[in-house]
Amino acid sequence: MTIDNIIRRFAAYLTLERGMSENTRLAYRADVEKLVDAMDIKTDEDLRLLDADALRNFVGDLHDLGINARSQARIVSGLKSFFHFLRMERIVSDDAMRLIESPRIGRRLPEVLSIEEIDAMIASFDLSTPLGRRNRAIIETMYGCGLRVSELCDLRIQNVNTTEQYIIVIGKGDKQRMVPMSPIAAYLIDNYLAEDRAATTVRRGDEDIVFLNRRGARLTRVMIFYIIKEAAKAAGITKEVSPHTLRHSFATHLLEGGANLRAIQQMLGHESIATTQVYLHIDNTRLRDEIMLHHPRNTRP
Repeated sequence: MTIDNIIRRFAAYLTLERGMSENTRLAYRADVEKLVDAMDIKTDEDLRLLDADALRNFVGDLHDLGINARSQARIVSGLKSFFHFLRMERIVSDDAMRLIESPRIGRRLPEVLSIEEIDAMIASFDLSTPLGRRNRAIIETMYGCGLRVSELCDLRIQNVNTTEQYIIVIGKGDKQRMVPMSPIAAYLIDNYLAEDRAATTVRRGDEDIVFLNRRGARLTRVMIFYIIKEAAKAAGITKEVSPHTLRHSFATHLLEGGANLRAIQQMLGHESIATTQVYLHIDNTRLRDEIMLHHPRNTRP
């Protein structure tokens, strides 16, 4: 059996049986292809010749190439899923990846914008242009609803209720969640749909997609990244800003405002509360900074 055929079957398994999103499936497939290229794997027989030492050397090479620990861990995770699939399909008799440890990675606190910085980004758009109005609606929606960039790109008109001010989000694994929408985001989306989007010739297949580019097609993740980077630059923000920064800021500002961690978990679409708890560390870090700055025991000489 050729390796190309095996990889296609693995991709189908991730989608149909594991219910993984397209982005995760593509990432895992890329991880497997890295191994295939490095080991010059052509057939199932080549896979059966791989042992734990060969796989351990491959992971070691990732470190030598300068790939950071977080990316190494992601690749190891993808390969563990691949070898589990190979064992399940009886393509190999032993799962050699079970002996490979993932590199340890420290907890990295995400970058967070202040409310003033987000307001400055929004104020940077030229609202006399269709793109400026669309981009403002995009940032208000991402920040106001805590969306992942893929969720924003795939947001559908049928899942937006501007009257009741909520959206239905299709998240990882095609899981749905309902997220409240701010009045300003509802107003901006309403105006965009009624005016600028209505004047756009929509590409076939994207008729139900909310945010479109000038050619009438859904926006790509790269385009959203570019829009946000340019807005941050125009606002004079020197932090490393990405679409995910708005999602982190959404969660952090909710927590600082007194929101329940379980409610934040549901709005973010986190499967585990442990994923959401990173925002507790952010809040505690800021609290310590405030104490060190303002408490009389720390301000007196």
